[in-house]
Amino acid sequence: LGNSEALADLGALSFSALAGLMPAVLATLYRPQLGARAVAAGLVAGTLAWLYALVPTWLAPLPAWLQHGPLGLSVLAPIRAALPQAPVVYVADNAGFPYGSKSEAEIAARVPALLGRLTERYRPRLIVIACNTASTIALSHVRAALDVPVVGTVPAIKPAAEATRAKVIGVLGTPATVRQAYVDNLAAEFASDCVVLRHGAPDLAARAETKLRGEAVPAEAYTQAMAGLTGQPRGEEMDIVVLACTHFPLVEDELAAAASRPLRFVHGGQGIARRVAHLLRDADWTGCEPTGLAVFTARDEKAAALTPALARLGLGVDYL
Repeated sequence: LGNSEALADLGALSFSALAGLMPAVLATLYRPQLGARAVAAGLVAGTLAWLYALVPTWLAPLPAWLQHGPLGLSVLAPIRAALPQAPVVYVADNAGFPYGSKSEAEIAARVPALLGRLTERYRPRLIVIACNTASTIALSHVRAALDVPVVGTVPAIKPAAEATRAKVIGVLGTPATVRQAYVDNLAAEFASDCVVLRHGAPDLAARAETKLRGEAVPAEAYTQAMAGLTGQPRGEEMDIVVLACTHFPLVEDELAAAASRPLRFVHGGQGIARRVAHLLRDADWTGCEPTGLAVFTARDEKAAALTPALARLGLGVDYL
């Protein structure tokens, strides 16, 4: 679909150009008595109309975010705070949800292809992959495929290692994220003096979406997720938990309540916002409206149920 969308854009521009110039051409053929000035006026008006349709798509490219469900909002919120004038396209790949239970090969193929289509359609200045699983698996593939700056989301092990006193860190993510060598490398580079416990909670992302839709979630879901960390050797010493999924900050309060003692929770939203603001520090937002659009990759009842919550965040809804 990516190539066909590019052809569709070209066709739309060609049609708008023809439609803009056609009145002047017809006037020349059928009403020669109007004179050269009238024809020239028609040509100028048609050209201006064509440029009006064309120029905004070139001059107002948007930042874009990809999240495999609708809760990369934990990343989107601090970015919008850092860049309040930037228009955004927030993409929820609900057709591919959940990424955390998919194979590495499936994610490595899906994410670059989807972002290629989105880049053709929205022409972003920058892309944020607001998903730890997609970033740890497909970030290098996306950067190789696209000529657009791409910022990934990785587990916040570095700030956790700097903040821990007990030197025991928990990493709570999806099964696909916590088993990645990328996480091994982060732990070795930034937390070599710490014990890093990991747990992949397979259903917690879906529970977070359930909460956002306003539906009840049993407390046992959060208890089980936390027990996956605290039940490990030295789990009783853990004092900080990395939320290594951008869905999980929405249920941070529930996870804290399910823990047997006070714990600190960290995630990478603020750090990503700082990185995005740095990369776009020279961007000129003059004339840009700080609009927001949420794009779903599948039209279903769950996506429709999220529309009110997204509207409260200033996001309109569309479908890919």
